[in-house]
Amino acid sequence: MSDIKISPTPKVVTKTERPRLHKVILVNDDFTPRDFVVKVLKSEFRVSESQAHQVMYTAHTRGTCVVAVYTKDVAETRATRATEAGRNNGYPLLFTTEPEQ
Repeated sequence: MSDIKISPTPKVVTKTERPRLHKVILVNDDFTPRDFVVKVLKSEFRVSESQAHQVMYTAHTRGTCVVAVYTKDVAETRATRATEAGRNNGYPLLFTTEPEQ
């Protein structure tokens, strides 16, 4: 036999990383009626009436408010659909997304 030594193949360990989360942010404007904002928050983000009023009021007083935190695709989809709901009704309602730190 030969004197060649065969070493075992090293194992490759892969770590599954959790997807980065993104915040959906409601941006205040002075034209979209509060009731409409509450309606969009309830339908798109499935929050209760009182939570929707609280988010709307926080955005109104502070300029912006984090509505929810999702994976990137879900956050962008919900923000886009909520913004389009405002546009379709003639309002400048705006939802944005940004990575959570």
